[in-house]
Amino acid sequence: MELHHEFTVPVAVDDAWRALLDVERIAPCMPGATVDDYDGKTVTGSVKVKVGPITVTYRGTAVFEEQDESAHRMVLIANGKETRGQGTARATVTGTLAERDGGTAVSVRTDLTVTGRPAQFGRGVMAEVGDKLVGQFAECLARRLNEPAERTEPAEPVEPVEPFQSAQPVQPVQPVQPVEPIDLLRTAGPPVAKRVAVAVATAVLALVFVRIRRHRHA
Repeated sequence: MELHHEFTVPVAVDDAWRALLDVERIAPCMPGATVDDYDGKTVTGSVKVKVGPITVTYRGTAVFEEQDESAHRMVLIANGKETRGQGTARATVTGTLAERDGGTAVSVRTDLTVTGRPAQFGRGVMAEVGDKLVGQFAECLARRLNEPAERTEPAEPVEPVEPFQSAQPVQPVQPVQPVEPIDLLRTAGPPVAKRVAVAVATAVLALVFVRIRRHRHA
């Protein structure tokens, strides 16, 4: 399925271009995503998707096949596979940036192929979910771009510690907060959730009806 989204950020196009390529900086703005490694071209990580009571995790890579700075155009090819299942996801994402009213308009065209449980929702639901997720990403990105640059204070000299000197107990490291999965039903909203619920109920009733008929014939 092909999806198209557009959003704007309140910075010049060159600043937006650099920000979108700074994957580690914008990673917290990506719903459901965790970035494990990035070498400037290839991103390794995972994406969690919740379908009702079931959470599906895709692990894979995303590779920048094109980074045309003069045209402000990038092409990203992502591949993932369920960690506990046979489902797969593949996407070719083409992004173009252009100056608009003192800010930057970002156009994103996605050619998406999904197999497994999330595929049951079809293009309509996936498009609605995509609209909301892109909106959340754009809002988060705009906030980060408007944050003032962090000031680097000179490090204070550290006094040497005497040998065998008793030290204060080491405080335990706080665990990293788990990434919240993308909740397809909640993100899509009540109207879509209602349609999905009706479809699921209809399928269950049809299955029960078929089993009753088979039982009677037996």
